[in-house]
Amino acid sequence: MSKHKSGFVNIIGNPNVGKSTIMNSLVGEKLSIITSKSQTTRHRIMGIVSGEDFQIVYSDTPGVIQPKSKLHESMLKFSKSALADADVILYITDVVEKIDKNPIFLQHVQESDAKIILLINKIDLSNQEAVVRLIDRWKELLPQAVIIPTSATENFNIDQLFDQIIGFLPESPAYFPKDQLTDKSERFFVQEIIREKILVNYDKEVPYAVEIEVETFYEKKDIIKIRSIIYVERDSQKGIIIGKKGEALKKVGTQARIDMEKFFGKKVFLELFVKVSKDWKNNSRPLKRFGYTG
Repeated sequence: MSKHKSGFVNIIGNPNVGKSTIMNSLVGEKLSIITSKSQTTRHRIMGIVSGEDFQIVYSDTPGVIQPKSKLHESMLKFSKSALADADVILYITDVVEKIDKNPIFLQHVQESDAKIILLINKIDLSNQEAVVRLIDRWKELLPQAVIIPTSATENFNIDQLFDQIIGFLPESPAYFPKDQLTDKSERFFVQEIIREKILVNYDKEVPYAVEIEVETFYEKKDIIKIRSIIYVERDSQKGIIIGKKGEALKKVGTQARIDMEKFFGKKVFLELFVKVSKDWKNNSRPLKRFGYTG
């Protein structure tokens, strides 16, 4: 009988390289929100995949950024913590980012004791010759890494990646119940779905000034009733979120409700309100309430 394997596979990398898309492909569920904007992921989100003789605990982390606020500092802590407790580091880059974009963080990866898989994502945007050159460069920088070229959107080499991860896992009993999918609450996913719709529907600084809080989550047999607050930093942003005659907010609410109904598999009644929390990104009290270190 084969021995049981379990381990923590932490997904790291710079913003916008496709970490969340990879995470969702590996978990087979949409746990991390995905948009074309950088800094979409703000928290460390676990996705747990269990089989009869294995359990993989994936962590999606925020892209590594130079902090400009207390919020950014907290996001960077999530990314750094992923280096400390990994059995396997899944370091994601792509065909367009500069290799030396973040040398200090790369150095931390080089010094890690974890097994390292380097994923070169978005190869569908490049050609074979350029990808081979990129692989050679990365081999010099991370000689201990297994390098896998991939395309998350085309699902290319995801199976090979999964096999490699299983091969790297240590023998260990499961860390979580086998039917558990994530470490996050239902309220967390409600917040993330609303935030994704705001990232998609608004421009400039507005999506980055937003944080969501679920005030009530009341589940009945056939419906979930949710009341949620969208916090912004300034009065002018509140006006933009609501829009003319409330149309913009209504659109976000409708799109979010449709996604929530898919996610929870039942009807959702969603109420959205907009409030101003002045400069919450630099204020420890709201940051703590929103689940950051503050």
